[in-house]
Amino acid sequence: MPEKNYSSLIEKLANEYRNHSPKSAQFQQRASQVLVDGGSHALRLIDPFPPRIRAAKGAYVEDIDGHHILDFWQGHYANILGHNPPEVTEVLAEAFARGDGLQTGFADMAQAELAEMICQQTGMDQARFTTSGTLSTMYAILMARAFTGRELVLKVGGGWHGAHLWGLVGVGHKQGFQHVDSVGVPEQVAQDVIVTEFNHLKKLEEVFKINGECLACFILEPVIGAGGMIPARRDYLQRARELCDQYGVVLIFDEVVSGFRYRAGDVGTLFGVHPDLITMGKVIGGGMPVAAVVGKKAIMGQVGIAQKNKVKFSGGTYSAHPASMLAAKTMVAYLIEHEEDVYPRLAKMSALLREKVLAVFLQAGVHARFAGVEKSILPQNSLHTLVVPFDENVVLDSPDTVLDPEVCDLPLTDKVLKLAMLLEDVHIVHGLGAMSTAHTEVEIDRIAKAYGRALEKIKPFLD
Repeated sequence: MPEKNYSSLIEKLANEYRNHSPKSAQFQQRASQVLVDGGSHALRLIDPFPPRIRAAKGAYVEDIDGHHILDFWQGHYANILGHNPPEVTEVLAEAFARGDGLQTGFADMAQAELAEMICQQTGMDQARFTTSGTLSTMYAILMARAFTGRELVLKVGGGWHGAHLWGLVGVGHKQGFQHVDSVGVPEQVAQDVIVTEFNHLKKLEEVFKINGECLACFILEPVIGAGGMIPARRDYLQRARELCDQYGVVLIFDEVVSGFRYRAGDVGTLFGVHPDLITMGKVIGGGMPVAAVVGKKAIMGQVGIAQKNKVKFSGGTYSAHPASMLAAKTMVAYLIEHEEDVYPRLAKMSALLREKVLAVFLQAGVHARFAGVEKSILPQNSLHTLVVPFDENVVLDSPDTVLDPEVCDLPLTDKVLKLAMLLEDVHIVHGLGAMSTAHTEVEIDRIAKAYGRALEKIKPFLD
């Protein structure tokens, strides 16, 4: 179906938004003089301008115009306890008060204690910390290539593994994911990346049959993030494990989004599948820049002295930063201790959220659905991608459908609805976003009513 033209509606909403948030609009002009597009992360730079935030607590952020914005972005899905949870901030404040936290350049105890907890919860042997999900997946791929002596990297279309060279292939839907997503990626690197389809068993088996002997690794998200927050099928992950074993390929689960999101540990355990390496970030950091690679000792050992540091996963200045490690240790310990409270609550509130939001769309006569909930092993997913498919019967179990502009009305959810909801002082991403323990029934009722008012503005353009 051809893409609808929402330009007049977007212009109307943008003008309302400028009047709604004049201080943020004015600050955007200042910021754009010294920052490319006014900021340093593309997803935060909402068109025509982002709200400029001066405080955040729990489910809300406060912008410089004085709006208390209900936030379902929650730190790129990282803030499972909400913004600035006291469980973490009070521990950090006490550390800073006693002169602990910024002594970068020395080894401390917190990183070893954190590694012990993560390895125990994932069943892995060793860990090494870095500062971003991008770096964790880059290092995991590097280790896999060194361990196998092979060049080729297999991934799924629509999977986002960060902005490193191997990651910048097959992310956007253009040409069915068979393309390079950034100018500047060397042609040889792009040729080393093979893209297959998420949740498609037959295509996965065909790729391994043709390329299995040359594959270094298969990297995938058990819950694919940017591709729709869609859980993998159990049989797909199990077959991936079998094929990797058969052909000597390193299986990497990218759990930067899903790690500690569904249980106090890796989500692969819920599927009964154990990879060779796991990358983590977001939730484990407790709001600080923390990422990790955890894995089998035979692979992880390549970065160590015994093997002459042959893989240069040496860390950067802020790797295992003391304050970050303390925040991460505090968060991980809290989630382990409160596992039986946190995750059932997220599941219950997520089910209620989806029910109430879909009811609003139904009442407005707009067919909306959440991706990845049909026949899912994680039916109470606390990460929500709301889409408006053109065909009510389409199955939304892969980025190949969710990110296809011929299948789903992407401008409506990613641009129009986002801007209309900001006028209601509600911040959403990819149609909705992430549930945290700070969200209650009050916030669910508020977002449902906000969707209703937003749809009143949008509906005439749909008709």
